[in-house]
Amino acid sequence: MNIPTSLAIIAFAALIHASFQLSVSVLTLLSAHTIGAKHSQSKLLHLTISFLFGAGLMTILLLSFISLSLLNIFGSDTPQIVWAVACGMLGGVAISIWLFYYRHEKGTTLWVPRGVASYLHDRIKSTKIGAEAFSLGLTSVLGELLFIIAPIVISALVLIQLPAPWQLIGIIVYAIISTLPLIIIWVLISSGHSISDIQKWRESNKTFLQFAAGTGLIILMFFVYANELLIEVAGKV
Repeated sequence: MNIPTSLAIIAFAALIHASFQLSVSVLTLLSAHTIGAKHSQSKLLHLTISFLFGAGLMTILLLSFISLSLLNIFGSDTPQIVWAVACGMLGGVAISIWLFYYRHEKGTTLWVPRGVASYLHDRIKSTKIGAEAFSLGLTSVLGELLFIIAPIVISALVLIQLPAPWQLIGIIVYAIISTLPLIIIWVLISSGHSISDIQKWRESNKTFLQFAAGTGLIILMFFVYANELLIEVAGKV
């Protein structure tokens, strides 16, 4: 797999990651709670950008940790069975997203364990300083690990095949694209847009986002399968 193709896979996987909504939900709730508590605009921006950096850092740490683990186990020449398992993971997560990513109720309530949801909700209400918002950003990414693990694993498998300088570029590309919705929301909040308008847009488009995330995983699965398994088999014939 050449470098442009590898970076394209990483970018597409990050785009799928960006369509997941837990961190976005937590950020909008944090913003609404801060505004409701009559805090200043500068306080709101400080908390939200701290959250953004926390979510971005956790994404980088997860991708780097999984990449290093796979590199230590398999080296840069990953066995085909590992690629096959990773493709199966993409398909399984895609189906689960289509079936029950959002709970069957009004609003944008996500399917996450109720204990995780309660913990995040309590943390949002108690967040008053930047360090707490940063920690909340870290936690929000971990809370959706069951869904984001598939694109992260595929990206990690692609990363470990790249030369070292391109590995760093790949990680940066993944981090920026995957946190793009949070960056956009932060910009909207900074420019004075209403949280309610943002939430209405999310609720109106949740079906599209759910379909797009699942379909994107299926497309990624077939693309990776074709590039890493079918081409390899064809080359041996």
